[in-house]
Amino acid sequence: MLHSGIPPHAAVYIKDATGNLHEVVFVPEPRRIDVDVVSTIGENSTHSHEQLLAALKERFPDFTVRIAGPSFWRGDRRVAAACRAQVTLRDVLEGPDLDRLKVAVERLGTISTLMEKQSRVASWGARTVMTPFIAVAGFLSFVLLGTLAPSLGSDGVTLLRSATVTAVGGFFLYYGLKAVHLTEMANRVWKRSAEYGLILNERRRLRG
Repeated sequence: MLHSGIPPHAAVYIKDATGNLHEVVFVPEPRRIDVDVVSTIGENSTHSHEQLLAALKERFPDFTVRIAGPSFWRGDRRVAAACRAQVTLRDVLEGPDLDRLKVAVERLGTISTLMEKQSRVASWGARTVMTPFIAVAGFLSFVLLGTLAPSLGSDGVTLLRSATVTAVGGFFLYYGLKAVHLTEMANRVWKRSAEYGLILNERRRLRG
């Protein structure tokens, strides 16, 4: 449980008879079962996923079975691709070479750190450059576009000035949102690497 806003829950990875991997999250208080398909992207088929949903609904008729799918805004698929490029969930759960897997997970953690630093640079650039740049754009639009007043008229020049400043502001707003998005992705990659590290530590402990 990360904070008071998240109800107590238990998450487990399941390997079915056909070898497909699934993540099921049991949330007792609202009587809900979540099937998280984000963490198992590329690890199961559509048919096995549908079979799992049917089995859960049959075995737990009093619970709501919900699918926790990937979010475009949080970049879930890009996060999954970045993680799978270094190490797959199946390898973390079943791979025999724990030392090699540990190196791969540490590399994934390093990537998350680099992503976070890049997002800081982008965020710093948006905060420090945006205000003076918009001010310069406003001044230049006032001076340069003013020369078009005889042909466009005062109303046309005012509209063109407003559009220019709005376009510049919109660009920096987009730039800032991209920085926030990258920060979110970096955090999710770090979270995945931390989870994989805990799994490997537990596997090593069970091996003795």
